[in-house]
Amino acid sequence: MSAPIADTFVREIEKNNEEVIKIHQLEIGDVGCVVWDAALVLSKYFETEDFLKGQLLKEKNIVELGAGTGVVGIIASTFGANVTITDLPEFIPLINMNIAANKHLITGNATAKTLVWGTDTITNQTFDYVCLADCIYYEQSLQPLVKTITDHCNGNTTVLCCYENRITEHKLELKSKFFELIDEKFNVEEIPLHRQDPQFRSGDIHILEFKLKNP
Repeated sequence: MSAPIADTFVREIEKNNEEVIKIHQLEIGDVGCVVWDAALVLSKYFETEDFLKGQLLKEKNIVELGAGTGVVGIIASTFGANVTITDLPEFIPLINMNIAANKHLITGNATAKTLVWGTDTITNQTFDYVCLADCIYYEQSLQPLVKTITDHCNGNTTVLCCYENRITEHKLELKSKFFELIDEKFNVEEIPLHRQDPQFRSGDIHILEFKLKNP
């Protein structure tokens, strides 16, 4: 069943060049229906010197996993990246709405696509980046998520994983299990705060970079 895209409200996100990204969010829904802080932190990281203020994204192929509103992928596409923005079927109408709302700013390409973790794979393309923000939510999804990340990587792929630390016992256990699975396949490096956007960073929100150990 499609998400009720009529019941939305808009969040505006200003880029450093003063372009304003407009993201529709659902008034009622699951975890993917709004813009989470981790998605903002990752999106603004694209505007730092690590990416030459976005220039390094031009013509890069990116897949965003668990995209929700699609904000990370849409902002990447405004820097010229070709982005496949993925989530479960119920979020595709919302992602398409947000792509359309920002079409005039997109200089690369942004396409919404259904992708079920652990089951679906995009086989007709290789990716320079796999991006995910605040996707560590449900224990039953951890192994499928890690499989999906791995399936979309090769030796040249960088995974950018951004998440907010949530200090409940359950969330800490989830994070621990996720990184146990990731550590089996990837080398992991944390992006220090001083390399992140000075206005959109927090000690509670982490950006990690994964690279395959044995591509």
